[in-house]
Amino acid sequence: MPVTHLKRGKPEAERVLEQSRVRELVEATLADIEARGDSAVHELSVKFDGLSRPGFRLTASEIEAATAKVSVRDMADIRFAQQQIRRFAEAQRATMTDVEIETIPGVILGHRNIPVQSVGCYVPGGKFPMVASAHMSVLTAAVAGVPRIIASAPPHGGAPHPAIVAAMHLAGAHEIYVLGGIQAVGAMALGTESIAPVDMLVGPGNAYVAEAKRQLFGRVGIDLFAGPTETLLIADETVDAELCATDLLGQAEHGYNSPAVLVTNSARLARHTLAEVERLLKILPTAETAAASWRDYGEIILCDSYDEMLDVANAIASEHVQVMTDRDDWFLERMHAYGALFLGPRTNVANGDKVIGTNHTLPTRRAGRYTGGLWVGKFLKTHSYQKILTDEAAAEIGAYCSRLCLLEGFVGHAEQANLRVRRYGGRELAYGAAAD
Repeated sequence: MPVTHLKRGKPEAERVLEQSRVRELVEATLADIEARGDSAVHELSVKFDGLSRPGFRLTASEIEAATAKVSVRDMADIRFAQQQIRRFAEAQRATMTDVEIETIPGVILGHRNIPVQSVGCYVPGGKFPMVASAHMSVLTAAVAGVPRIIASAPPHGGAPHPAIVAAMHLAGAHEIYVLGGIQAVGAMALGTESIAPVDMLVGPGNAYVAEAKRQLFGRVGIDLFAGPTETLLIADETVDAELCATDLLGQAEHGYNSPAVLVTNSARLARHTLAEVERLLKILPTAETAAASWRDYGEIILCDSYDEMLDVANAIASEHVQVMTDRDDWFLERMHAYGALFLGPRTNVANGDKVIGTNHTLPTRRAGRYTGGLWVGKFLKTHSYQKILTDEAAAEIGAYCSRLCLLEGFVGHAEQANLRVRRYGGRELAYGAAAD
């Protein structure tokens, strides 16, 4: 039986058209920020965030005041989540060791893992205050040892969101700004009169933030293209429709353009999930957003076998992939394109989003084919070095280098090697000739 779509989302051509409109608006906005700096940022803040203030960096007293508004219970929960994320990030950091070896007598090669020197962390907060994004970006950068970490989030209700500010501060942000969207990302990357530019941008965001990061890549580094959230469920008869529908809508509520896909080999589960989604949309408080995503980006794909399910899932390369089958580890061993896996019915994407410890900034739009998600290693640059300790080693390597350079026609390169052969090997060697 061929793969069957019981439900399809919006045609790809319509999605591409939407993306082109976003691209044009972002390009013009970034050019304005680069040309006019703080003036452009202020105008954009008033227009999109409804916030006007002399400067957008929070003072120490503003940070203290915002943090004081967070309840004791909420603060304890934030601390617990950060403890889990820190623990996993530290374990990841421990796997990244500096290396130094002697490859032949007298020749030393090595590498060092060096933190990026300044990072801008974007924390979404327009429709929903994404407190967890502060943990995922700021805290992970701190574990990596980044010496300057700045963080920005849009205002919520006309003011900095207290829990977001508290999470940024606890995670280790050195500068905190109340700016959202393209203006935040553009100001951090390009710099303004009041904001020194960073070397790298990280963090998720809506389609405009993701496109801004794409356009700024090269001017600064980025973690990855983390656009509107995506979720894909691989499920069989071992789970029920309520579980599948709940997990689909739990991610669809992120925004109007959040793909939510069920891949299954059970026609019964597919039909029941379709019905259960409609039932839950009648009682879900965020149904307006979730329903739009499900209508335009929701899919149910019926496959004939587990191998077909695997192939479909790898082709989609979704940001989040939940596996709820009788062979979860089989999928773990064979999946190769995704942001993060959630194995078994006991866990779910929300755990990863908020608290369990893995990072929730993950590749979208099929980027899981070539990159993983944000982790401590993204904030570290692995730089190699070399040194030669003996005259004998300098002459030996130099002779090989001389011949290999001339094999490619690079005489100037060869002379770099030849000069060492003459000086440290004591050999007579004509200019531009190959060493014996």
